[in-house]
Amino acid sequence: MFSFFKKKPQPAVTPPAAQPAPPATPVSVTPEAAPATPSTAPLAARSSWLGRLKAGLRKTSSSIASVFTGTQIDDALYEELESALLMADTGVKATQHLLDELKRLVKETKTTDPAAVKGLLAQALAELLAPLEKPLVIGAQADAGVPTVIMVTGVNGAGKTTSIGKLTRHLSDEGATVLLAAADTFRAAAREQLGVWADRNTVEIISQAGGDPAAVAFDAVSAGKARGKDVVLVDTAGRLPTQLHLMEELKKIRRVVTKAEPSAPHEVLLVIDGNTGQNALAQVKAFDDALQLTGLIVTKLDGTAKGGVLAAIAQERPVPVYFIGVGEQLADLETFSAREFAQALLS
Repeated sequence: MFSFFKKKPQPAVTPPAAQPAPPATPVSVTPEAAPATPSTAPLAARSSWLGRLKAGLRKTSSSIASVFTGTQIDDALYEELESALLMADTGVKATQHLLDELKRLVKETKTTDPAAVKGLLAQALAELLAPLEKPLVIGAQADAGVPTVIMVTGVNGAGKTTSIGKLTRHLSDEGATVLLAAADTFRAAAREQLGVWADRNTVEIISQAGGDPAAVAFDAVSAGKARGKDVVLVDTAGRLPTQLHLMEELKKIRRVVTKAEPSAPHEVLLVIDGNTGQNALAQVKAFDDALQLTGLIVTKLDGTAKGGVLAAIAQERPVPVYFIGVGEQLADLETFSAREFAQALLS
């Protein structure tokens, strides 16, 4: 049902007798075992997911769709569309880019039906979002006996720890051995919350009551290497980018992780709340400047009129979006597809 990440190809092994092993190929991993016979279940699951995504973005899509109910393509239509895109938190730069590209496509295709313009806008949006579409790769360092170290951060309330729990579940379902690091020692009950996810997923966790966050991260990476884990997920404290002393603590955690393993962290993910609109873009810029982000997890894209913020991110700070979420259930977190998101936003 889910295609969360790709594992590094494993070397081919020649079995006994004279039967050569098939060549190793990249694997796109899904949480459920592959069926013995062809099945439409994955397609049905993805269709169900898209339905939830469309429902979550309905406030945004309805406001934009209303622009195309007129009878002609004129300046008034483009002005209304500009207002609708800005209200959806697409941002000034991305909005201007989309309008310019849309006018070019309308002219190029000689489109005269306003309803058809929406399809051209979806095309332009998908092209703008395309650079954000990238899979999370697990196991690139496995040959050296090094786990993939993923550092996860975000402001309080964005869904950071829950997203870590969901990701842990799907990694575990695929057979990856995961070690959690409870380095969020600032927030009350954060360690306990992550511990619940560790118990639920039957994975190990490194934690200290009131311990130094960087020390917890160091111990976790060292333990991950010693125990032969595939992935070490480091949960860091949620904080606002304006809290400079806490942002410095994040930088310290990153430095200490590198001391435990020179090639780590291999991924630095920021969890952002899709409801926060342009503030989400500000968070991406601030955390990227401080930590050199490698990917995003966008949560809570349900019941929001601000779904256009991904266009703003693509235009101004194109950090890959690994996953997007529309609810609290495991099935509500999925890989990001530029085309699907554009279609859902403009359905």
